[in-house]
Amino acid sequence: MSSKKNNKLRKRFKKEASGAFKSINSSVEIDKFLFREDIEGSIAHAKMLESKKIISKTDFKKISIGLKKILSEIELGKFTFKSDLEDIHMNIENRLEELIGEVAGKLHTARSRNDQVVTDVKLWMKKDIDNILSKITRLQKIIIKKSENNIDTLFPGMTHFQTAQPVSFAHHLMAYYEMFKRDLERFNQSKKRLDQNPLGAGALAGTSFDINRYQTTKLLKFKEPTRNSLDTVSDRDFIIDYIFSSSLCSIHMSRLAEEIILWSSDLINFITLGDDVLSSSSIMPQKKNPDAMELVRAKASIIISNLSAIQNVMKGLPLTYSKDLQEDKNLLTSTSANLNLSIDCMIDVIKGLKTNKKNMENALRSSYSNATELADWLVKNLNYSFRKSHGLSARIVNFSEKKGVKLDELNLSDYQKFDKNINKTVYNAISLQSSVDNKKSFGGTSRSGVKKMIKLAKKEILK
Repeated sequence: MSSKKNNKLRKRFKKEASGAFKSINSSVEIDKFLFREDIEGSIAHAKMLESKKIISKTDFKKISIGLKKILSEIELGKFTFKSDLEDIHMNIENRLEELIGEVAGKLHTARSRNDQVVTDVKLWMKKDIDNILSKITRLQKIIIKKSENNIDTLFPGMTHFQTAQPVSFAHHLMAYYEMFKRDLERFNQSKKRLDQNPLGAGALAGTSFDINRYQTTKLLKFKEPTRNSLDTVSDRDFIIDYIFSSSLCSIHMSRLAEEIILWSSDLINFITLGDDVLSSSSIMPQKKNPDAMELVRAKASIIISNLSAIQNVMKGLPLTYSKDLQEDKNLLTSTSANLNLSIDCMIDVIKGLKTNKKNMENALRSSYSNATELADWLVKNLNYSFRKSHGLSARIVNFSEKKGVKLDELNLSDYQKFDKNINKTVYNAISLQSSVDNKKSFGGTSRSGVKKMIKLAKKEILK
């Protein structure tokens, strides 16, 4: 079939489209992933037209049967997408005409590709967000399980990537549970904000046909119809919202990936990763490389750049539709693919992660991470101001360092050189386990506190 016959939208023009224009204008390779949603939306639209007596019941039946046949053809790989037909909408309409004749032309009554594409994208995004929500929840469950097994594991809590204070490794992991909890909230909010039906907005001004937008809203399981036709066809806030939520989620995963890369390094050796998420070197046979986490870290950069790109596409567009908006789908699908794969990889990595508890504890013991507990003990027992106790503790650390021992290895007589009132109860306070368990403030790292937070997280997950 010739391109002239194929393309019904060039009747206004005396010249055929140039090769370059066809290439830049065609989006079918970009938007054909929307075929299910396009057919779903078209059947709902046709049903509404039939119920309003704009098309006959016979016409609706033919259109519905034809669209379902096209869906089957695409799913079975028997459908040929034609770039000359520009997009997924015209490809389906063209095939529908081949199947049922001129009746196919009635399907586009009271709609435009402008409201059609926004409907398709929103329908697709609702499903995709549900999938992401499910995956994040699964990741949270795995974090909870790994945390339960490591409540007693002592871990170097760090600031400036320098050992600061002992914490429970479970407490450290549960920090990421909280981050992913916020991601769940953001995606749920994104889904709520996009849950408005665009069908019926037309090209930009609505339609003169007596349509029922509430009917298509119900058929397509939207919450309500959009309220302004101009905004409807030009709005891409919901895509920016989605990519923003994705970028923050990817940032959280990138931070966790970075820590996992560091922890699993043979220079630190706090954790061991499963062989199923590691790769080797083409030249060094001994290597086990954390490629999965490195790629999660890199994919966060792609998602963040997609956010910048969609914002830049939108920032200068006047109302209403401009073809610039065609570029949103590449950014949307790129974000979805990279985010979904990143979550899948993170699930596999956390599931197989094993802790090297002795190395973690040795790292704590080789530092003076219990110095804050010493300062707190001076405040509680000798009535020091914290600033005074901070200074004295620093001097005691310097003394211990010079002597080549740790704080819990100093003799009581050494402590009493600094203050004769220091007594042996100081040793209970500055043990590594006490340093953790003393942090009983809400949200702190004490084992009792961590157990409470894990219990609370389990309740949240089961809601």
